[in-house]
Amino acid sequence: MTKQIKLAAHFPGVNNTTVWSDPASGSQIDFASFEHLARTAERGKFDFLFLAEGLRLREHAGKILDSDVVGRPNTTTVLAALSAVTTHLGLAGTLSSTFNEPYEVARQVASIDHLSGGRAAWNVVTSPDAFTGQNFRRGGFLKREDRYARAEEFLATVRELWDSWPPGTLVGDKENGVFARDPGHFVHNGPQFGIHGEFTLPRTPQGQPVVIQAGDSDEGREFAAKAADVIFSRHGTLEDGQAFFHDVKRRLATYGREYGELLIMPAATFVLGDTDAEAEEHAREIRLQQVRPATAIQFLEQVWSRDLSDYDVDGPLPEVDPDPDAEPLTWGRVRHEKDLLETARKWRAIAEEKKLSIRELVIEVTARQQFVGTPSTVAATINEYVQSDAADGFVLVPHLTPTGLDEFVEKVVPHLQERGVFRTEYAGPTLRDQLF
Repeated sequence: MTKQIKLAAHFPGVNNTTVWSDPASGSQIDFASFEHLARTAERGKFDFLFLAEGLRLREHAGKILDSDVVGRPNTTTVLAALSAVTTHLGLAGTLSSTFNEPYEVARQVASIDHLSGGRAAWNVVTSPDAFTGQNFRRGGFLKREDRYARAEEFLATVRELWDSWPPGTLVGDKENGVFARDPGHFVHNGPQFGIHGEFTLPRTPQGQPVVIQAGDSDEGREFAAKAADVIFSRHGTLEDGQAFFHDVKRRLATYGREYGELLIMPAATFVLGDTDAEAEEHAREIRLQQVRPATAIQFLEQVWSRDLSDYDVDGPLPEVDPDPDAEPLTWGRVRHEKDLLETARKWRAIAEEKKLSIRELVIEVTARQQFVGTPSTVAATINEYVQSDAADGFVLVPHLTPTGLDEFVEKVVPHLQERGVFRTEYAGPTLRDQLF
C-alpha cells in the first residue's frame, strides 16, 4: 500500500543550519518572519509548523556562541499568535518537562488547541544540564534516568488533566450563562508529582493534543513507543533510518499500540537546483557558510575539550587526543559523544579515508539528512525514504529565515502531489485529522 508522506516545517534558528550571512536572512524575532513561514507551510498543505526552544543562550569558552539565537520569543506566545493567521496548519512547540510543571504545560497547550480549533502539538523534551538549570529555581540538573522518569510521569499527568473534563460537562444556558456541570477533579500522587484540584479548561477540540518526542537514546525510543504520536529523529542515511524506524515500531506492541499510531519524522534539509550538479554545488556553498572556520574549530573543541584555536582549519586533525576528564568548553548544547576518544578515532578514520581537513570533516559529520537535486529528484528521494520505511515523513529545516521554505512549496510539493503521495487538500479541521 502506498504511504502518504507527512511534512512539517521547522522554524530555523536554534541550530547550526541557518545561514546568517545571506542577504535574504531575516529576523528571528519579528512576528512577520513566523507568519511568513507558517503561511508558506499552509500553502504547501504541510501537517504542522515546528518550533524548537532554547532555554539559555549557549556559550563556548565563556562567550555566547555567535551562531545562536538571541531574543527568540516564547514558544506558546508565538503559536497562539499564529493560530490567528492560519486555518489548518498544525502548531507544534517544544516545552521542557524538566523545568516546567504539568499543570502549566497542560493549560498552555490546551489553550492553543482551543484557540486554533484543534491544531496544537507539544514536543516533550528533557533538559540535560546544570548550565540551563541555573535559569530556573531548582537549578542543577537531573541524571538521564531521572529525567526520563520525570518526563514519563509528567506526560501522564498532563494527559490526566486534559481528560479530567468528561464530554458534555460544559453547558450553555442563555439565562444563566455558561457553566460547568460536575467538572472533573484531578488527583495525582506519584514519585515526581503530587497535585490535586480542578483543571480550568474543558476538553479541547482534539481531546488530546498531539504529542511529539525528540530523542534517540534507548530511553527516548521507549518513551516514544509508549506515549508519543510523533518521534522527531536525526538519522541521515536510508539504512540508518530503516534501522531506527523498525526498532521503534517493534516496541509499540509492548504497549498495546498499532504500527501506525506512532509517526517517525526525521529532520532534513534540502537544496534545489535546475540540475542535480547545480544543486550539489549550491549545497556545498551553503555548508561552507554554515560551517565557517571559527565554527569548525568550536565544534572540534566540543569533543577534544581543548583549546584548538591555533590549528589551521584547512589542515589535518590534531595529533593530540581529546581530554575526556576536562571540563566541557561548550555549555547549553547536548553532548552526544559519550566516548570522546572513540569519537576522535572514528573521525580520524573518516578524515584519512576521504582526505578531509578539519573544516571538511566537521561539514561531513554535522550534515543533517539532506535532499539535494532538482525538484523532481528531491521528490523522488523523499518518496523512496517513506515508501521503504526509513520514515513516515520529514521535518524540513530550511537554511533561510523566513523565506527558505518557499522554493520547496512551489517546486517540490507539486511533484509529490502528482505522484499521489501527498495531499492536495487538508483532510479536516484538526491536526490529528491530517496525521492519522
